[in-house]
Amino acid sequence: MKRSFSLLLSMIVIISLFLAACSTKTDSGSKNENQKENTGKEAVSSEPRQGGNLILAHTASPTLFNPYFSTGGPDGTIEALLFSGLVTIDREFSAVGNLAEKWDVSDDDKTYTFHLRKGVKWHDGEDFTADDVVFSYNIPLHPDYTGPRKLPFENVKEIKKMDDYTVSISLTEPYAPFITITAQFEILPEHILGDVPMKELGTHEFNTKKPIGTGPFKFEEWKDGQYIKLVAFDDYYEGRPYLDSFTFKMVPDANALMAQLQAGDISYSGISAEQLPTAKTLEEKGIIKLTSGPSNSWDFIGYNLRNPLFQDKKVRHALTHAIAKQKIIDAVHNGESTIAHGPGSPANWSFNPDMPKFDYDPDTAKKLLEEAGWKLGADKIYEKDGKKFEFTLTTTNGYGSWAKIAEIVQQQWKEVGVKVNIKVLEWSAFYEEIGPPNWKFDAVVTGWSIGSDPDPTWFWHTSEIENGLNWFGYSNPEVDKLLEINTSIVDQEERKALIQKSDAIVAEDQPYSFLYYPNGTIAHSPKLHGPKYSTANSFFEIHKWWMEE
Repeated sequence: MKRSFSLLLSMIVIISLFLAACSTKTDSGSKNENQKENTGKEAVSSEPRQGGNLILAHTASPTLFNPYFSTGGPDGTIEALLFSGLVTIDREFSAVGNLAEKWDVSDDDKTYTFHLRKGVKWHDGEDFTADDVVFSYNIPLHPDYTGPRKLPFENVKEIKKMDDYTVSISLTEPYAPFITITAQFEILPEHILGDVPMKELGTHEFNTKKPIGTGPFKFEEWKDGQYIKLVAFDDYYEGRPYLDSFTFKMVPDANALMAQLQAGDISYSGISAEQLPTAKTLEEKGIIKLTSGPSNSWDFIGYNLRNPLFQDKKVRHALTHAIAKQKIIDAVHNGESTIAHGPGSPANWSFNPDMPKFDYDPDTAKKLLEEAGWKLGADKIYEKDGKKFEFTLTTTNGYGSWAKIAEIVQQQWKEVGVKVNIKVLEWSAFYEEIGPPNWKFDAVVTGWSIGSDPDPTWFWHTSEIENGLNWFGYSNPEVDKLLEINTSIVDQEERKALIQKSDAIVAEDQPYSFLYYPNGTIAHSPKLHGPKYSTANSFFEIHKWWMEE
């Protein structure tokens, strides 16, 4: 007997806490039937209308638009508007249909049969079929694939086309996040990319100049360093978006972003914690509306464990003990974040509130360094075997608070005898330098956002070091074993216990100095209808967003 799931319609979107949106032109127009049926779901001052240009400002630039090779948040934001997956998630983390109308799951949880939506068009007018699914989901399985997305497909045994609109995917063993992670990966056009050699797919011009998808917006133009413009796709299967266009605009920094918001040039924006007081003032003046909640992310300082300097756990404990996390939160986030002691997020069902803690204690930090063989030199910097305890802390100016955090931590570490140099890179250079195959860093200030399933395998499993997201080279056989078991268990409470145990071990090992769990806040114009803050999916059903005149 099979379990069958009937599904709602929606589109894939990715949360970004640092995005902004702005309206310009608005034109009257007709509404499609699907849009008419949903106008009563929100209390608005007038009927939805067609027209408007939504401009999202970001301090980081995208690099490419191919979900099997991209890694940065800005890339994913654009990809979610251009492409569609088999499923997506709603604002409550529930899986709902996208290119698949429904799916069946075998009793042993090892075979998924997807019934695809008919009549879906690619942006070039070609029909979407099962061939596109088979092609796309075989990309991470190809022996020449070197992208970062192998993990969600590791248990895939076979992807079989049953007919033009039915696909069967069989697994070697149950994989709990299959629907909420694997089936969310966007589908690429087989008729365009099917003959491209795998070794060339990650650098193909499709990824930057000619992306073709099935999403609500289609690619029009990319002015490097300035903006990326998408326009409404008239033949989108859920109906043409109300908005005429979507522009992703690059701005130099958070101050410039806020200035545009204050001037009324931006109609939607993620608000960083350091800018929240200004945003609240704008809300009091009626210029914007604010909504907020816990984010599904965590920020940290990660250590390159390939570097002998960080291979002693006592050293990593010492570095964490030397960081006054609450001072960072107060100085940079206006007290709007929560101290982190380990991975995960309090917003997530698998979060462990009882992980080992390494609270601010400079004396303990010095003691641990001395136990690890370091001696304080005449210049008040620790040294060992003739070498100073000195390294470079790298971060990006793509997110304003990280560079400021680096400066604060530099001073705090100096107070316990550790010398730190700061290196700040623009967004794309940052991820190129610290990610595979380069790993050119000592330590970095950065952050991770957890996806629609809390599986931490991406960050901690040894298999993710070479081409995955375990850029810091962390490896613990006990953690590997727990993570391997966790994804094969369907029962959520059993998985929770395994993930919490794994997270506690990671926290004890301290491959990162876990800093804080940020809150999320979005600002939008009172004239923009549709945005709602959501830890799961803030841009849910963006094709239904609309702008008043």
